[in-house]
Amino acid sequence: MTERTRGLEDSYEAHAFNKFPLALARGKGSLVWDSEGKEYIDFMSGIGVALVGHCNDFVVDAVREQAGRLITCHGSYYNDVRAGFVERLAKAAPKGLEKVLLTNTGTESVEAAIKLARRRTSRKKMVAMTGAFHGKTYGSLSATWNKKYRDPFGPLLDRFVFADYGDAKSLESMVDGDTAAVIAEPVQGESGVVVPPDGYFKEVREICNRNGALLIFDEIQSGLGRTGMMWASEHWGVVPDIMTVSKGLGGGLPIGAVVSTGEVAESLKGGEHTSTFAGNPLSCAAGSATLDFIARNDLSARAREKGEALKSGLSRISSAHRLVREVRGLGLMLALQTRVDIHSMLLAAQARGVITAYSGRDTFRFLPPLVVEDAQVARVLDVLDGVITEAEAGRF
Repeated sequence: MTERTRGLEDSYEAHAFNKFPLALARGKGSLVWDSEGKEYIDFMSGIGVALVGHCNDFVVDAVREQAGRLITCHGSYYNDVRAGFVERLAKAAPKGLEKVLLTNTGTESVEAAIKLARRRTSRKKMVAMTGAFHGKTYGSLSATWNKKYRDPFGPLLDRFVFADYGDAKSLESMVDGDTAAVIAEPVQGESGVVVPPDGYFKEVREICNRNGALLIFDEIQSGLGRTGMMWASEHWGVVPDIMTVSKGLGGGLPIGAVVSTGEVAESLKGGEHTSTFAGNPLSCAAGSATLDFIARNDLSARAREKGEALKSGLSRISSAHRLVREVRGLGLMLALQTRVDIHSMLLAAQARGVITAYSGRDTFRFLPPLVVEDAQVARVLDVLDGVITEAEAGRF
């Protein structure tokens, strides 16, 4: 890593991130290179952002062309690129979700979803889940479970309560006639890629219906083919009233969206939720290119195929090592939970040219681009097996 890069960021950037000693300068597909030219296989992909691969040619071409035409267009004017993007997203969404509200990020999408739910129902109570992560702005943080994120910034929004994730009885005890919505991740990401029991979300849907509450699915990390289906909720055949999308939606550029039923969307009046940059043509061009690439290359099926190979390899590692507790996940959204702090193993893997995400102190989280190759999966498994072997031998 160039010392100048590190020195400048440490000197001038607020300490918002716990940084690894690595300066990334270039990327292509599932690979990135640091400022010294060393190559890494990237199984973090910006926490799932490089869904279609770093610098995807399809996305790059669309962005390059649009940058020469028009970069910004406020939402109070019509724009052809935005129109094409919202049409593509609405058609890709689960049946019944037909209206799109554009945002810039995942946390903004959750903020908008909360406002929509309260506006539609005229109710205030929100039921979130233990283990949930929805973002770090005030509304999304109010629906986020982990106290390390919440406690320094209270008081948060009121009327948020938490049901036990995966426990329908716990949820039923909390949802009542004052509940605006239940918000949940179909697969929890930050908490370690937690998959709910089969049938759980069908019960959640029924509980919401009985009480007149809306159902919000946060598909920011799990959507767009990552779990082997276009939307993770499709694994259980459940359609929400509101769905949030972001991360990989722009092929690397910032963009987010809320997709909802027409009835929910119509409750919002003009001017009640707008954003200067939301729906800008540059991000919309990237979003359209990303959605087209996912569809043309059937990346959902690819995530299932490559995910099966990765999960099988992780299961073999689990069987061979006493430090490993469990393997979890769907498609190319997977986790390997250990019995120890993994920080030294993350650094050791990086030294061997492999970058992975993490959940908490003890869990490797794998969110590779959906274009990952078989040889790259094999290499990551080999490196992971090696660093766990060294950890068990007490070498770091």
